[in-house]
Amino acid sequence: MRLGAHPDPAGALRVIAGYELNYDPADTEGRGWHHDRVRHLLGDEEPGEPVPGGPFAIACQLVHDYEFAEPKIMHAYFHHDAELLGRNMLLEGRFAILRFPMGVRVDAEVDEVRERADGTRERSWGWSYRTLEHHLERGRLVYEVIKNLDTGRVEFVMTGVSSRAKIPNPIVALGFGVFGRMTQTRFYRLAGRRLARLVAEIYAGGERPVPKRLGPGDVVVAPTD
Repeated sequence: MRLGAHPDPAGALRVIAGYELNYDPADTEGRGWHHDRVRHLLGDEEPGEPVPGGPFAIACQLVHDYEFAEPKIMHAYFHHDAELLGRNMLLEGRFAILRFPMGVRVDAEVDEVRERADGTRERSWGWSYRTLEHHLERGRLVYEVIKNLDTGRVEFVMTGVSSRAKIPNPIVALGFGVFGRMTQTRFYRLAGRRLARLVAEIYAGGERPVPKRLGPGDVVVAPTD
């Protein structure tokens, strides 16, 4: 916990690279675990494969760059030029004037066509991360941009499994116990709204936000405020 932005994101990312997961992925059931799946409409395209420059393509780039996150709740530092799979990220949770650094690692990239329960097909692109040591939570979060190839509907889908981690600081533990779940669900809601707004603005000719580079290296911070 600190006041203000992280003073050395590049150094923190080097430390995070040595961290392990803070939970057992095979043990995510039972008391204290939340399973979430939240969908947000982003727009519509013609049926068939995604249209170049359409809502699906725009949303994929924004999700790759973590531009969907609500700036008042979360920022992320990462090496923008690194491969997506395996990318270490320093998340900076924000609550009032306090900042909470948390490490995560991208564990999978999704790029597939699959059949839905209703018989239609959908194209999905996205990625997921798992939480690392010293994170306030334990679990995995999947971000996907999904287009129904039969209807043209484009959505942003967030699928998460999470639980509170062991927090040594009693004040932080108390605050997270009171506000953690509320902030998590608010993050889902505002992320979907922000992404939908950005997709509409860019599709109408607006400029796409780009993560801000910090110094001469490739470390960036997103989202763009």
